[in-house]
Amino acid sequence: MSIEIINTGNKATREGFGEGLAELGRINPNVIALCADLLGSLNMQTFKAENPDRFIQVGIAEANMMGIAAGLALSGKIPYTGTFANFSTGRVYDQIRQSIAYSDKNVKICASHAGLTLGEDGATHQILEDIGLMKMLPGMTVINPCDFNQTKEATIAIANHHGPVYLRFGRPSWPNFTPIGSFEIGKALLLKEGTDVSIFATGHLVWTAIEAANELAEHGVSCEVINIHTIKPLDNQAILDSVSKTKCVVSCEEHQRNGGLGDSIAQLLSQNMPTPQEFVAVNDSFGESGKPNELLEKYGLGKKDIIAAVRKVLKRK
Repeated sequence: MSIEIINTGNKATREGFGEGLAELGRINPNVIALCADLLGSLNMQTFKAENPDRFIQVGIAEANMMGIAAGLALSGKIPYTGTFANFSTGRVYDQIRQSIAYSDKNVKICASHAGLTLGEDGATHQILEDIGLMKMLPGMTVINPCDFNQTKEATIAIANHHGPVYLRFGRPSWPNFTPIGSFEIGKALLLKEGTDVSIFATGHLVWTAIEAANELAEHGVSCEVINIHTIKPLDNQAILDSVSKTKCVVSCEEHQRNGGLGDSIAQLLSQNMPTPQEFVAVNDSFGESGKPNELLEKYGLGKKDIIAAVRKVLKRK
């Protein structure tokens, strides 16, 4: 059954991370926070103020931060590393692979300012490959929540999940609409029931998908909208159940087409239920400096692009 969607106001997903981390600091003495000189950007100030003995400022030394986190995990602690998504993955991929993923260490890699919506900082910071990099690592759980509530709940939930986790979130204020208590690792969230097409979206594009589905409904197109917040492990059953009804798919993500959510869905469907699919994602391109919403429109991730993808896939059905 779908949920009632109410936008309670715009709040940044990174603020949800900060609040979740602060709450964890009060209830779980094993949680240690590490930051690579981006305390304010990741909203880690409250955790630091309340737990100064459990906060480590490593400075601009992200590779060292991953090594420290791996060592803390060996001692039974639950380290949360915090920096931008670009520096959380591409810059330190070797350290994550060798020191964390290979030995299944209980490290939580928390990555802010992901995707195009980082905005004015430009292409060098707007990583669009991180989901692909992280989901390829054996044993790595990959989570990309869509709003403040979901990010806060995910931040808290991963403390009780043993093993390495990549938690991805963003910079801008964004609609906050998921009900508290609706997040579960690996369990997709049905937001809107429909019969004509399945729209699977993740991160910021979940809200855009809802807006597109509402506009399409005015023209007689019934869209099923499902929030895939956990990219790995993928909720295979939820996807197959939806597609068995609608017979066509649109995937939406603030990421490269190669290696992202759409790729994971295509692999699942090709093996179990070959289905027409359209991809709303960045098409083999780096980003650029600009306003978040303007960048989403320019790179084909806007509401009109989802609507066009739905109309295209319906013709292929």
